[in-house]
Amino acid sequence: MVSQAGGVLLVETVRKAGLDQAISAALAPWRKPRAVHDPGKILLDVALAVALGGDCLADVGMLRAEPAVFGPVASDPTVSRLVSALAAGGKRALTALRQARAQVREHVWSLAGDAAPDAAGQVVVDLDGVLVIAHSEKQDAAATWKKTYGHHPLMGFVDHGRGGSGEPVAGLLRPGNAGSNTAADHIEAARLALAQLPKKYRRGRRTLIRTDSGGGTHEFVDWLSARGRWLSYSVGMTITDAIHQAVLKVPASAWTPAVEPDGEIRDGACVAELGGDCLKGWPEGMRLIVRKERPHPGAQLRFTDADGMRLTCFATNTKHTSIAELELRHRQRARAEDRIRAARATGLRNLPLHDIPQNQIWLEIVQIALDLLAWMPLLALTGQARLWEPRRLRLRLFSAAAQLVTTGRRRILRFAKHWPWAGLITDALQRLAALPNPG
Repeated sequence: MVSQAGGVLLVETVRKAGLDQAISAALAPWRKPRAVHDPGKILLDVALAVALGGDCLADVGMLRAEPAVFGPVASDPTVSRLVSALAAGGKRALTALRQARAQVREHVWSLAGDAAPDAAGQVVVDLDGVLVIAHSEKQDAAATWKKTYGHHPLMGFVDHGRGGSGEPVAGLLRPGNAGSNTAADHIEAARLALAQLPKKYRRGRRTLIRTDSGGGTHEFVDWLSARGRWLSYSVGMTITDAIHQAVLKVPASAWTPAVEPDGEIRDGACVAELGGDCLKGWPEGMRLIVRKERPHPGAQLRFTDADGMRLTCFATNTKHTSIAELELRHRQRARAEDRIRAARATGLRNLPLHDIPQNQIWLEIVQIALDLLAWMPLLALTGQARLWEPRRLRLRLFSAAAQLVTTGRRRILRFAKHWPWAGLITDALQRLAALPNPG
């Protein structure tokens, strides 16, 4: 009997995506001449352990206990030495890992076909900050804006839409006191995210960058607008006094009912486009759209609200689209919160190492784990199961035990028929087996 037998779904995803080959090639400069374990295999084993629920390097022991499923796994000291070596490699090691992930991402999207996040012709990237609690002795740990203590990484996620989840494309590790609206960090995170996408999505406005009001700075919007020919944006804006006064002057006839994803009009929310003094100093072609709605029961009004209505605002450079559709598109940025919740459940609850370079490598490992948890459903699952978050995948699929049978020089995993999701596991394995092997 073997435990965590459902983890073979992730192992097969790694093989079919070609991630093992890509990571091994990327980390070849860090392989010592007489080394027994390949650095790429070591790093992927840690990523698999994180995807299965681990939150430190030592959790790779879970894979070491099942060599028949996961192959030979390096010892804890070997894993630790590799992470230290990659951390010492600095930007060179990070670039190698990121280029390998970008190469594999393009291949996975081609395998996914109509289910790929670019099937509609545009890729949506959400940028958002994540607060990670840490002890004070860790490097760059500092007080955060939420009165906690730790780090404040800035993440980027590709949105798979309502029919899927999402995958990470940027991870910028920052001190806990890093600002929410630091333009330089948003620009760097956007660059990292764009580098993860196939080249065809870097022109013709086939990529949309979405942020909350943290991205609503002059420097970041100017940077986005300078690439306006091939980049669209939808950026939350802070309600300033000028915007507040402009909202009060909007006639009733200029307000348009807001729509929901199903096309229905509910809750009496309305949207309108602002102009005039509100756009002074901002890039040409920027549109400013405001939404007003009744606050939820129990919610308190703010000084920036008007006539008892809650106000929110965002800027975009998308033209020839109704403001109601644009507002709905921006509101769907809330799916990034689901991605953050999944990241916290997949190794980002804490940063287990001490130094910033080591924790940056850990952040890359977390992103690889999240990639696998996004690619496996994309390639192997259908229906509602494709929307399952990491905790549910672990409980229902990965934690399943099986009997390992060796016959005719073949190894067969036999899952118990009474396991409620055994059929789902076997069907997923068949879909993965039907995919072509990487060249």
